[in-house]
Amino acid sequence: MTREVKNDFSEIVFGRKSIRSYDRTYKISQEEMLEMLNKATTAPSSVNMQPWRFVVVDSEAGKEKLRPLIRFNTTQNETSSAMILIFGDMQCYEHGEEIYQQAYEAGKMPKEVKEQQLSAIIPLYQNLSKEAMNDVVKIDASLAAMQLMLVARAHGYDTNPIGGFEADQLASAFDLDSERYVPVMILSIGKAVESGYESVRLPAEKLTTFK
Repeated sequence: MTREVKNDFSEIVFGRKSIRSYDRTYKISQEEMLEMLNKATTAPSSVNMQPWRFVVVDSEAGKEKLRPLIRFNTTQNETSSAMILIFGDMQCYEHGEEIYQQAYEAGKMPKEVKEQQLSAIIPLYQNLSKEAMNDVVKIDASLAAMQLMLVARAHGYDTNPIGGFEADQLASAFDLDSERYVPVMILSIGKAVESGYESVRLPAEKLTTFK
């Protein structure tokens, strides 16, 4: 059963603000967290390799481990229901067969298309430079992160995307291979106890060229 409490597009998207302080007594169940992540990961990714990986830090022990790695973002860590660490998997293509087999079994892809696609995609990904692969997984994981922020609002929560953390230590601190898993961002999530700050954006006219 979905736990969405908001279904107004404008309110979800245009009412979003970065929230840093949350009700520290409110806990999001693991069941609901997985529901939100499943919705977030309907985001697009290059050749559907889905390179996003999540570590949900929702225990006191986990937050204590995270605390020295998040620089000035301690309020979010101390008050949020969870801190969601988002990584990009540099070897995401290892799941390619599983992903495309599921598509075939669900009737979404003919077998010959599955085999043709995989025979092209897997070698391509295996031979990408580290820099190119890093770009791919960060772009794709960022799409899932943005979708997660909006899904969270539909569930009645708020978030704060965090880029200020010790990127070179985050994966190993949570028992991940730091060569394989690239940190993309951290999202704090919970019930807001502040309204957040109003912000402004440059107009599209200033940033867009039509040719």
